[in-house]
Amino acid sequence: MDFNKTSLGIEFGSTRIKGVLIDFDGNVLASGWHEWENSLVDGVWTYPLEEVWEGLRDCYSKLRSEIENKFGMIPKTFGAIGISAMMHGYIALDKNDKQLSKFQTWRNTNTQKSADTLTELFNFNIPLRWSIAHYYQRILDKEEHVKNVASVFTLAAYVHYKLTGEKVIGIGDASGMFPIDSEKLDYDEAMLKKFSDLTGGINIRDVFPKVLVAGDDAGKLTAEGAKLLDESGNLQAGVPLCPPEGDAGTGMTATNSVAPRTGNLSAGTSTFAMIVLEKEKKLSKLHREIDMVTTPSGFPCAMSHANNGTSDLNAWVGIFGEFCKLMGIEADAGKLFSTLYTNSLTGDKDCGGLMSFGYYSGEGLVGINEGRPIFLRTPESNFNLANFMRSHLYSSITAVKLGMDILLKDEGVKLDLLMGHGGLFKTPLVMQKFLAAAVNSPVKVLSTASEGGAWGIALLGAYLVDGKKFGSLENYLNNCVFKNLAGDAVEPDPEDVKGFEKFTQRYVKCLDVEKSAINSMKM
Repeated sequence: MDFNKTSLGIEFGSTRIKGVLIDFDGNVLASGWHEWENSLVDGVWTYPLEEVWEGLRDCYSKLRSEIENKFGMIPKTFGAIGISAMMHGYIALDKNDKQLSKFQTWRNTNTQKSADTLTELFNFNIPLRWSIAHYYQRILDKEEHVKNVASVFTLAAYVHYKLTGEKVIGIGDASGMFPIDSEKLDYDEAMLKKFSDLTGGINIRDVFPKVLVAGDDAGKLTAEGAKLLDESGNLQAGVPLCPPEGDAGTGMTATNSVAPRTGNLSAGTSTFAMIVLEKEKKLSKLHREIDMVTTPSGFPCAMSHANNGTSDLNAWVGIFGEFCKLMGIEADAGKLFSTLYTNSLTGDKDCGGLMSFGYYSGEGLVGINEGRPIFLRTPESNFNLANFMRSHLYSSITAVKLGMDILLKDEGVKLDLLMGHGGLFKTPLVMQKFLAAAVNSPVKVLSTASEGGAWGIALLGAYLVDGKKFGSLENYLNNCVFKNLAGDAVEPDPEDVKGFEKFTQRYVKCLDVEKSAINSMKM
C-alpha cells in the first residue's frame, strides 16, 4: 500500500473518537475508535484534556493495528490528516498554552445573558453554545482567568494546534465560534468592531484561530504532534493537514450536502439539520431557533440544532437489554436496536398519545436551560411497545423539526433533498421514513451513512492533496466520491406527515410539563 495516497480522518464525537483511513476516492481502508463520555463537574459539561490525548492515542493505536493486520504494514506517513470534533464550546489557554479553566462543551447552557446581549448587539442569533457566548459570559462573570486568556479554541482547532503548531480553523467550525461573512470568508468585520467596543478593545482575531476554507494549507504534522498521535513512534513528521472542522461541516461533506438547496440531518447525542442557502436567499428576520453557519467552502447554511438527540433513546434500549439478560435471552445491541426500531413502524402515526422528552441537558431551541428526561402518557393513550419506541424516535428529532418548520414553512427556504446520516439510520428505512414525515420532503440515506464525520474529515484531507484537480469541493464530491454510491430516497407518506404534525402539536403543549419538572425535581 502507498500510504502517500491515503487520508486519515479523526473526529472527536460526544461518545466516540473515531479514526478512518481512506484512499483518495473515499474508499474506507481501516478504522479505529475509542469510547468516551462527558462528565458534569460543578455544573459544567466537560472532558478533561488528558482524556483527549488518551482517547486519540487509543483510537489511532486500534487503527494502526487494523492496518497492520489487513495489509501487513505499519504506516509511517499519510497523504493527509484531518481533525474534526463537536463544534462550539470553550478551551482557553494563556500565552504559555496552559489551560486556564475547564473545557466547556457545546452542551453547556450557562451563557444565557451573554448570548442574549450579543444577539441584540449584532442583530444576529448567537446561540448559547457558541464560543463567543462562552467567552463573553466569562467576562461578564468576572472570572479570574479571563485576564490571562491568550487563545480560545474549539476542540478540533485545539487538537490541530497541538499537532501542527498552527492556530487555524476551518470556516465551518469557525462559524460556530463567531459570525462569518460568507463573501469575505472570514469573521464578520462589523461585528468584530462591535465586540471590541463592548469589551474595551478586545480583538477577537488575536484570540480566536485564523479562518481557512476547504483546500487551504493548514500546516504539517510536527515531530511533537506525531508523538501525541502515535505512541509507537512509527509515524513521522511532515504530513499535511487540512483545516480542522466541526461535526456540522464534516456531516455536510459526508452526505454530499455542500451545495445550495441540499441539506442533511445528523443524528447522535445532539441532533442538527442544515440547509445550504442559495446566495441570494436571505432570511426575513432573526430567529433565535436558527443558527447561521457555513459549509467548509463558506456557503451560508441555516441550521436547526438540538442539544439532545439519542441519549434517552439509547438508555431505554439499554433497559430492554437488561430485561433480556434477566430472562436469559441473548440479544446483542445491534439486534435490540434493529428489532425495536423496525417494530415501531407498526405503531400509530401519532404514537398513540404517548410523549417523550429526552432532555439530558438544556434545550435552547425551546428555551429550556436544564435537562429532565421525561416520558408521559394519559390513561387513554394506546400504550404498547411499538408506540413507546415510536414516540422516542419521533422526539429525538422533534426539537430540530421546530426549527426546520421555521425555515421551510415560514421562510420559504427551498430544499430539494435531505440526507440522513449517523447511527440512528443504521436500521434500514425506519428513521428515514420518520424524518421524511417530519420535514415533508424526500430523505436519502447512503450506504456510507454510518461512517459519519471521521469519513467526512478524511474526505476534506483527500481534497486538500488530491481533489483540487476537480476544482471546487462540490465538484470533487459529485464527480469522484459520490459518483457511484448507492442510496434510495424515501418520499414522505401523507398519513405519516399528519401523524407527526399531531405529535408535534402535542409536544409543544407538553413543554410546560418539562419546565415544571425542572423546578420540582431539583437534586
